[in-house]
Amino acid sequence: MSSDAFKDITIYQLEILIALVDAGSFTRAAGNLFLSQPSLTKQIQNLETSAETRLVNRGSTGISLTPEGQILYDYAKRILRMREDAKERIGRIKEQESGHIYISASTIPATYIIPHMLSRLRQTHPEIHVHMQMHDSEETLQTVLADQAEMGFIGKEPIHKKLIAERLWKDHLALVVPINHPLAEHGSVAVEELAGIPFVVREKGSATRDIVEHCLQKHCDTGLSRFNVICEMGSSEAVKEAILSGLGVSILSLFAVNRELSRGLLKAVNVKGCPMERHFYIIYKKQFPFMKYHKKFLNFVKKSRPF
Repeated sequence: MSSDAFKDITIYQLEILIALVDAGSFTRAAGNLFLSQPSLTKQIQNLETSAETRLVNRGSTGISLTPEGQILYDYAKRILRMREDAKERIGRIKEQESGHIYISASTIPATYIIPHMLSRLRQTHPEIHVHMQMHDSEETLQTVLADQAEMGFIGKEPIHKKLIAERLWKDHLALVVPINHPLAEHGSVAVEELAGIPFVVREKGSATRDIVEHCLQKHCDTGLSRFNVICEMGSSEAVKEAILSGLGVSILSLFAVNRELSRGLLKAVNVKGCPMERHFYIIYKKQFPFMKYHKKFLNFVKKSRPF
C-alpha cells in the first residue's frame, strides 16, 4: 500500500463513512448529510482510492463493510472522538481562571508603574501570574510582533496593521535638575537657556527621547542636537542617577522622579512654550487568542491608575 495515498484521506471522508454505516444505505446517508447521492458516492470512491482497497460492499438490501472498511470505520470513530475531546479540553482551558501571562514593557512602565499595578493585581487576582521583561519601546513592539511576549506596554502609539493599541495612562515630562542647581529656583525656563548646560539623554529607540525630540521640534523648532549632550544612557533610572550626581540635567517623565521630587532631592522645571505630554499604550496582536485570564488582566490594566 502506498503510504502517500493513505495520507490523502480527510476527516470529511471519515465522517461520510460513519454517516453511511449509520444510515445503512447511500440514499439515506445522502439525505442525512444534505448531499446528492452521486456526491456521496464520489466521496466514498475517493476514500477507497486513497485506501487502495474496497471498503464498502453495495447490495440490494443495503451496504456492509469489508474487513478493511471495518478497520477504517473503527479508527474513524476513534479519530472523531479524539477531535471532540480536544475541542472540549481547549474549551476548558479558554475558561480557565488562572494562568501565566508574558509581557514586555518599556522602561518607564516596567520600572515605575507596572510593579505597583501587579501588587494590586496580586491582591484581587492571585491566580494570575505575570512574567515581565524590560526593553525600550521599539524593542517591546518587536517582541510582541515576534510572539516573544503576549502583550506590551510602550510610551508611544504604534502604527502597525498587525497590532491593536489601547491608550492607558497620561504622562508629563519636564526638565529635571538637582535641587541646588541654579535653574531649580525657576518655575519655567526657555529653551535658549538650556543651550550650554550639560545634558544627559536617553538612548535612541527610547519613547522618552522620541517625545522630547518631537516636542522640541514642534513647539520650538529645535532638537537635542542643539543641546550640550554629554552622555546617553539606557534607562531613565540611570539618567536620574546622573542628575543626582551632578553630571547634568535632563528631560524625564515625572513618573521616573516622583519619589525624588517628593523628598526634595530633585526639581522639575517646565520648558516654556513646549508642553511635553504623552500616553502609555498596551499593545497586542490582532489575532491573539485571549484566554479568560488574559481578559481579566486586560480589564484590570485598563481600570488601573499608576499610583
